[in-house]
Amino acid sequence: MNSLRNRVQLFGNPGMDPEVKDLENGKKLARFSLATNEHYKNAQGEKVTETQWHNVVAWGKTAEIIEKYVRKGQEVGLEGKLTTRQWETKEGEKRYATEVLINEVLLVGNKA
Repeated sequence: MNSLRNRVQLFGNPGMDPEVKDLENGKKLARFSLATNEHYKNAQGEKVTETQWHNVVAWGKTAEIIEKYVRKGQEVGLEGKLTTRQWETKEGEKRYATEVLINEVLLVGNKA
């Protein structure tokens, strides 16, 4: 059960091409949003699609793979963990962001 403590698996579609930055230390950082869809029937029997958006972050070799192969709309599978970061605005307000820090990418669909 130790491996199940903080593990996230998502299959979805990027809502944008990944934003990739080359950092001063030579590493890469990739960020993008991923849409996941859940389909169900409501009480009236109508098919409903509910979309959730996830902020995704990758570093190093994983970011390089994402830069090379992942595009908006393409179906991908991701595995990683949930992370929360915080910062303070210029006005002194604390802000928080929850992101999925990925360590594995599975290219499922064709390039969009």
